Amino acid sequence: MGPAIAQIEGRLVQRDTGEYVVGVQSVRLLQGGEQTWHGELVHIKSDYVSSLYERRFSASRSVALAAVGVGAVAAIATRSLIGLGTGDQSGKQPGDTAHTQRRPRP
Repeated sequence: MGPAIAQIEGRLVQRDTGEYVVGVQSVRLLQGGEQTWHGELVHIKSDYVSSLYERRFSASRSVALAAVGVGAVAAIATRSLIGLGTGDQSGKQPGDTAHTQRRPRP
């Protein structure tokens, strides 16, 4: 990988005694910059690793987001079933604009 790497991000595929096998997604360099990878498997000796980080989903945030999503779908579904507009409530049909109406003169 090289000596100028500050951080490697990816998915841990396997951990043996003495090395990690990582599906690399990106590499951050010591002098700045970032390189994007596409999940290539890389063997990294554990002697070269100074710290490990793990990211996990928050269960409470995931449940809250799912509840908001279900509520939004339910709101959209009820609106389309009920309808947003009910038309003219007086029972009169709107006149045809091309039709001429005759009225007696006063």
